Formats: sequence, structure tokens, C-alpha cells
Amino acid sequence: MRIHSLQHVPFEDIGSMARDFAARNFSLTCTHWYRDDQAPELHSFDALIVMGGPMGIYDEAIYPWLADEKILIKQAIEAGKIVIGICLGAQLIADVLGGKVTRNAHKEIGWLPLQILPGASSHPIAQILAQYPEVFHWHGDTFAIPANALHIACSEGCANQAFVFNEKVFGFQFHLETTPTSASALIANCAEDIDGSRYTQSAESMLADANKFAQINHAMSEVIACIFD
Repeated sequence: MRIHSLQHVPFEDIGSMARDFAARNFSLTCTHWYRDDQAPELHSFDALIVMGGPMGIYDEAIYPWLADEKILIKQAIEAGKIVIGICLGAQLIADVLGGKVTRNAHKEIGWLPLQILPGASSHPIAQILAQYPEVFHWHGDTFAIPANALHIACSEGCANQAFVFNEKVFGFQFHLETTPTSASALIANCAEDIDGSRYTQSAESMLADANKFAQINHAMSEVIACIFD
């Protein structure tokens, strides 16, 4: 299996997923858009991982590569490839599938619980997520659930947290891949987002319990197993 990731900033990579893919002997390549890398050829990968970033999906005037990225995501979905989006990545997938991306009523930054939608409770991804009381968040925007996608999860501060489309395309607003190292990098590079609002937590509280990261990384491993095994 050939995995290709799309990375938007130096400090948001695939995190704990690297271990999961290495354990399966999957090959791993990456487009670093911020370095002006070119988009990969569609035939060069089997699965696409679209990562997060502080920009918005409509910021093409500032980040012209967003237009190429949306084309690539659309082509990958239409080709029947596995596509997984995290945070900004989920928003880009939703946009490509016709779901509008807007500013959320609240920022969500830190450890917050998910609620599984009753209509999705039997889905394997939902069953995995239901086992974990809190996941890691860092976002201010949100997506509408695309037509014909299964709405998996919500939270108190954000109605749309996860969806599955055609059992090949997965959008997660939250982060299961985040490690203590990558959380520290987010804090260092995006500290201005921590504004003390209702669903944001301090840097100290986010980093206080390393076991929380181990738990979500285990959840990520289970999700990867569900999708790829």
C-alpha cells in the first residue's frame, strides 16, 4: 500500500500515523505544499492523507496551491482511493464533496469529548471513537456534512466532527494522531489561538497528561486498522 500525505505547514505532519504505516510496511511519501512541492501523480499512491493547518480552505489568494490540492482530492475520491482528512484536511474534503466550510461558533482547542450520532452508532469507526472519552482538538472552522455522507460524531461546541463517504473517504475535525511533540509544536506556532474562550484550554493543561496522547494514538491505530486491514 502506497500512502501519500499532504502537509500544509512544517509543524503538522502525520504524527502517530507514521508508526502505524511503518508497522504495515506501507510506503510513505509526502507533498509539502509550504515548500512549493508539486502535486503527486494520481497513479503514484493508493491512499491520500490530508493534514491540518492554520489557513482556511478559501485562502487561495494567499496559498495558491490550495486550488491544486482541491483538484487532487477530487480526483482521488473519484478514482476510488482511500482519502482521510484531519482538521483542515476534513474541511477540504467536505468542500470538494459539496459541504460548505464556515467559521464555527466556538474555537475548540484542547481535550474535549465527542458524542456519537445515534444513526451512526453501529458503524465501525463510531464504535472505535465511542471508547475514548476525550480527543484532541485545534480548530476554529467547521464543515457541513456532505450529501450522502454518514454523520458520525458531534461535540458540545461543534455539531459536525466526523463523517464517512462511500466507506472510502473519512473526515475527522479532531486529531487522533497528535503526540506531545506535535502538540507542543502547535502551541509554539499557533499560541494566538488560545484565547481563553469557552472551549479552549491552556497550554499547560493540554500537555499535562502524556497518557491522553497515548490513548488517542491508540485510537488512531484502531482507525487505521479499520480502514486498511
